[in-house]
Amino acid sequence: MIKLIASDIDGTILPEGTDLVNPELYDVIRALKKKGIRFAAASGRQYESMHHVFAPVEEDIYFIAENGTNLMYRGKCLDYVPLDGRTAEEVIRFIRAQEGCRLIVSTPEIMYTEGYEEAFLDWLVNGYHNKVTVTEDAVTLCSRVNKISLYHPEKAALLAEEARKQFGDRLYVTLAGQPWIDFMPKGTDKGTALAQLQQRLGVSREETMAFGDNCNDISMICQAGESYAVANAHPQLKEAAKYMTGSYEEDGVLQVLRQLL
Repeated sequence: MIKLIASDIDGTILPEGTDLVNPELYDVIRALKKKGIRFAAASGRQYESMHHVFAPVEEDIYFIAENGTNLMYRGKCLDYVPLDGRTAEEVIRFIRAQEGCRLIVSTPEIMYTEGYEEAFLDWLVNGYHNKVTVTEDAVTLCSRVNKISLYHPEKAALLAEEARKQFGDRLYVTLAGQPWIDFMPKGTDKGTALAQLQQRLGVSREETMAFGDNCNDISMICQAGESYAVANAHPQLKEAAKYMTGSYEEDGVLQVLRQLL
């Protein structure tokens, strides 16, 4: 019997960088809870952004934020994993050196970006609904960073290989949606966060269901006995998942959850 469901957000239940969730999902989450089935939203997004998307059910679900580096429930941080300060500085300098890239430095409370570009900031604030501050020097923030992100609208997948060569022995480096590369503490990802949540709730892998669309979801779906890739998922995620469901445009996750109810 399924007792815990974990789902990615962007590209899995809604379009990347939006809050366009089908409101029926909230009713389904409430109905699942009545049956003793918990729901966890899992994303590379900041907690503030996730909280906005799931505001109608914020008291009913868990939040695996920042790709597993920040686990939240009812506004309280259950676990937070920081990056090593020196390594964080190296990553920041690496991203600065890549042409056409944008830098995001995340702390549990707020995210920072260098340089003021109106369209990019508008997307972060009004698309993702993040809490964002512009900083002149992100290196000064390295003591409290839990995730660093590289944004490139076209070349993130290509840059990911070079990033892994430089930092793969020290950090978890993963594609998180088409334009994003996330850098996080080694051994920290959505899968480890889900495992911790399973332990807290006394739920086994076999009693867990998970949904995803991209490479940063692979560890999470491998931690679930029942795993689904949406139709628009990355090929590697499709290979790792046990089942397939419809794309976010077809409400594929919602289709499966209706059947579960």
